[in-house]
Amino acid sequence: MSSVAKDSDSGGSLIGELFQAGLYKPKQGRLVRQVTFLSVAILAVLIGREFSYADFLSSGNFWLGAGIAVAGIWFAYRVVNYPKFTDFLISVQAELNKVTWPSTDQLKRATAVVIFVIFAMALFLYVFDIIWTFLFQLLGIRYSG
Repeated sequence: MSSVAKDSDSGGSLIGELFQAGLYKPKQGRLVRQVTFLSVAILAVLIGREFSYADFLSSGNFWLGAGIAVAGIWFAYRVVNYPKFTDFLISVQAELNKVTWPSTDQLKRATAVVIFVIFAMALFLYVFDIIWTFLFQLLGIRYSG
């Protein structure tokens, strides 16, 4: 049996996983899973906050928003423990561990190059715009004023 077939057999459906409390491979990919959980949970809280301030409901806005936030946090907790997604996050962290990150000096030099190129291109486009504006005014295509 190939590894692809094994991966597709692991875990049930996402709906079935939402109503469980267990952790899937809790020791692996912790950092990526925690960041993913935090991102989805913050998004859920912000969506709940928007619903709590919604004007289209006459009453119960706070409880609707709180319910959406709690459901979203539970969804975030369960989705990072969904076997297929968890295996993906574990492989993401494994790939990130293989990356050779630049040193502080390399990062500063690369940042300086990028900033210089952006300002040089902005200056070049500004001069180019002035030249073409002058030519168009000279030919009568564009009028000033």
